[in-house]
Amino acid sequence: MRRNRIAALLLAAVMAAPGAALGGCKKPESELKESEVKEPKLNRYDVQFLDLFDTVTSMVGYAPDEETFRGYAQELYDELKIYHQLYDIYNDYEGIANIKTINDQAGRAPVEVDEKIIAMLKEAVEMDRQTDGYMNVAMGSVLSIWHEYRTEGLYDPEHAKLPPFEELEAAAEHVDIDQVVIDEAASTVYLPDPDMSLDVGSIAKGYAAEMVCRKLEEDGLTKALVSVGGNVRAIGDKGDGTLWKVGIQNPDLSSQTRYLHTVELKDMSLVTSGSYQRYYTVDGVEYHHIIHPELLMPWDEYDSVSILCRDSGMADCLSTAVFNMEFEDGKELIESLEDVEAMWIFKDGKEEYSSGFRAFMTEE
Repeated sequence: MRRNRIAALLLAAVMAAPGAALGGCKKPESELKESEVKEPKLNRYDVQFLDLFDTVTSMVGYAPDEETFRGYAQELYDELKIYHQLYDIYNDYEGIANIKTINDQAGRAPVEVDEKIIAMLKEAVEMDRQTDGYMNVAMGSVLSIWHEYRTEGLYDPEHAKLPPFEELEAAAEHVDIDQVVIDEAASTVYLPDPDMSLDVGSIAKGYAAEMVCRKLEEDGLTKALVSVGGNVRAIGDKGDGTLWKVGIQNPDLSSQTRYLHTVELKDMSLVTSGSYQRYYTVDGVEYHHIIHPELLMPWDEYDSVSILCRDSGMADCLSTAVFNMEFEDGKELIESLEDVEAMWIFKDGKEEYSSGFRAFMTEE
């Protein structure tokens, strides 16, 4: 790679000199001024994966050549696959202790797990504290009931039903996140309540995206836009030095306007939680997948909440938590956090913003 770069620089120097011959004189590279040494041209490439986190993962990036980009794309896939398997609550994988393993062993024994699970759960516990319980990964007992009824309702819409509220209330007796025992020294996680289970859907994709993007940056990727199921993380800016432009989805899917606004990002994340993303219909009423921790039901105050901040894991947590909070409470939380902004779209189409959100918006 070093030889190729030097050769390119030498060739550029020869071609830049009018009438220069191959044997003409030129300055050695060591004598070139900094302004005369140009970085190799970066080309735009993109890739998509369809089999991780049950969603579409995409990356647009700039690299000197396709082989280099392919290396980063493979690294993105390989690293995300590890997180996908570790954070899975539905499937077992040979030789891997994951979130499902922890749930299966609830009330039985601690489970020794990868550090990636320990670190994610520690952040989840901290975010639950910061959001006053509105981001609780220990709500698996409640969320699994909704998942079952939603799955059956999508499969057989004519017979779609809501979960009995008594069943939800009984499950809600087993969602105390303070009971989750995380032993960092032993690298174990234990749920002493046999009826408790973890559901990390409010943090898993964003946290995984953040960790993988940090590793890609460490390994030399400087300009890319990664999206894991809509959890967007920008690495640097674009190849021409301009900022990445990302659209905020219009919750009205019947509208011809796909995006309501565009924001410009550099080394930032954009995560949106919305009622239009996953839902099923019972007696003509749509019930989305974001369950309010107190109501134990979907809350219909907003169509979507979008969060802008540097950390994609934090953005993922906040988008879920703020979606379930009264507007004034949610705004107060966002304004109390450094370098975090939010946009709310209410059911009637009204929009509200935190104090610094509009600074990221562009008319394009």
